Amino acid sequence: MVFSMGFGTNSTGLPVLARNGTLIISDSINHASIIVGSRASGAKIAIFKHDSMDDLEKLIRKSIIEGQPRTHRPWKSIIIIVEGIYSMEGEFCNLPKLIELKKKYKCYLYVDEAHSIGCIGRTGRGVCEHFNIDTKEVDLMMGTFTKSFGSVGGYIAGDKHVIQYLRSNSEGYLTSMSIPPAACQQIISALRIINGKDGTNIGREKLRSIHENSLYFRKALIDAGLHVLGDEGSPVIPVLLYMPSKILFCDQTRIRGLAVVTVGFPATPLLLGRARFCLSASHTREDLEDAVQKIIEVSKLLDVDYGRDTNHSYQ
Repeated sequence: MVFSMGFGTNSTGLPVLARNGTLIISDSINHASIIVGSRASGAKIAIFKHDSMDDLEKLIRKSIIEGQPRTHRPWKSIIIIVEGIYSMEGEFCNLPKLIELKKKYKCYLYVDEAHSIGCIGRTGRGVCEHFNIDTKEVDLMMGTFTKSFGSVGGYIAGDKHVIQYLRSNSEGYLTSMSIPPAACQQIISALRIINGKDGTNIGREKLRSIHENSLYFRKALIDAGLHVLGDEGSPVIPVLLYMPSKILFCDQTRIRGLAVVTVGFPATPLLLGRARFCLSASHTREDLEDAVQKIIEVSKLLDVDYGRDTNHSYQ
């Protein structure tokens, strides 16, 4: 099911999927669109520590034992919501363990693949392919067309009866404008290239390129003494700057001809500001080498080459 806005996919889709009597268990650093959609649903929301499967299991067990507030009746449904690649961390979700827990406790699993679809996995099919897991193991898969597909909008995929229910009840689908035809054609063309249905190997080469670029760039930044977050192979590569004043990092790189996105509060905790690099298959090795040299120069200027041994944690 296609929505005309990526943010609206979560913020208007989740209120239909969850309601009074539903328990949403959400990762502590899930995207703002998930937070907005969860709050609008009227469901009870519980938060587990980022990527902590032990904390998640304890929370599920406690919620099942206690039931709904006041009445203590069983929950009508429990939905676990995570991101395939966390947008500010560059980390993969622990999908194998999530599948195990959702089966064990009969929960539903909702995975936001905004940053993983089209760039992760042997054929670009996202985090399920990355972990060699059948997509049928995930109840609901959400993604956007604004990253790998270079267009607008988003989607939710799941069982036919769930999608039909969404189609009939989501205000974000019923009352919004459709995606423009030109943008739709861009999505279709990107899908054909990624799937190799355009008669070329361009999609395969791009997937290989983005993987190699991600590995090279991450290693180069770590070797330069920067505090790099995320998992190997992720095209989202955050570098911690910590102090809000260090957000000037982007101004100094811009002066040197390099556009860098820096992120601070409230998108991140107050003292965990960062520069976020999103690698593309179109970046050449020369582009990346030039970027690394400029990043190193600015890092030394602003004294943000903290090294990779600094500890940080989320609650």
